[in-house]
Amino acid sequence: MRTSHVSQRFDLRVIGLIIVAAAVLVGLMLWSVTLGSVQLSLREVYEASLGRGDDRTLLVVQSLRWPRTLTAVTLGIALACSGTLFQGIARNPLVSPDIIGINAGATMVAVTWLVLFSTTDGLPIATFVGALLSAALIYGLSWRGGVSPNRLILVGIGVSAMTAAVTAYMMVVFPIERTRPAIVWTMGSIYGSNWHDVRLATIFILVVLPVAVMLMHPLRSMLLGDLVTRSLGVPLERTRLTIILLGCALASIAVAIAGPIGFIALMVPHMARMIAGPASGSVLIFTGLLGGIVLLLSDVLSQHFLPVTLPVGVVTSAVGAPYFLYLLYRSNRQA
Repeated sequence: MRTSHVSQRFDLRVIGLIIVAAAVLVGLMLWSVTLGSVQLSLREVYEASLGRGDDRTLLVVQSLRWPRTLTAVTLGIALACSGTLFQGIARNPLVSPDIIGINAGATMVAVTWLVLFSTTDGLPIATFVGALLSAALIYGLSWRGGVSPNRLILVGIGVSAMTAAVTAYMMVVFPIERTRPAIVWTMGSIYGSNWHDVRLATIFILVVLPVAVMLMHPLRSMLLGDLVTRSLGVPLERTRLTIILLGCALASIAVAIAGPIGFIALMVPHMARMIAGPASGSVLIFTGLLGGIVLLLSDVLSQHFLPVTLPVGVVTSAVGAPYFLYLLYRSNRQA
């Protein structure tokens, strides 16, 4: 598409994939709301969503199931897009905010907040600050006249181990009565999600995602290396820092609402590239939709199709860890 001042290229194949992913996500959302100890039909869900029906159905649909479903979708979008941004910066498909220490830093500050103040008020701000502090530390320690992707990964792993040790220390030194909520939270669960969580995650996504889409073109040039990026006129370090801030914002809101949910940010961007191709603005949107599908499917599985109900973070880790090992094995063979 070309006008007198602006030209934009659209990939019809990716747009088709976005439409299909959106349709699958909507269908999955409706199906998930029908599941539970109170079985509901799609018609009952539709009527209750419009405010019609008996009090029990309205309570189940509007106060319990829709908030949890929408929270899973929005956090899946946030995590998947965050993983795409960090993998692009590092030029490495094995990187994600939970691998290089961003989530660990957010978790450390969040656990400290929960243990000291015993409240979730202000938790999103605390996790964002923790993610930013981790990112700043990783970025600063990685800087040697520029940031090497390999050095960024190694420093991130070290910072992750350090912040995890601080989190464990906080769990040990305080009484169990004060640490119990933090212990449950660190498993990664969207149990008890409410409309406030949905609104908060949606606001973050609506603010951050359009900016991230606009930065996908310079991010794509960064995949060619620092020298090529600078030769194309891209302000490398400023763009890299902006993308890190956006990735931290998306990762931190997920940690604030649900705790550290592992491997969504690692798996989904890789799956999206296999299906839709190299990074672009439209591929980022497709990646977000795919993240919503994967996290919602994981939550449905953890709630309804296992012998016991588990936090969704346990399910994503059980699936994601073998997938990570597979990616590591494949990258070693290609090397």
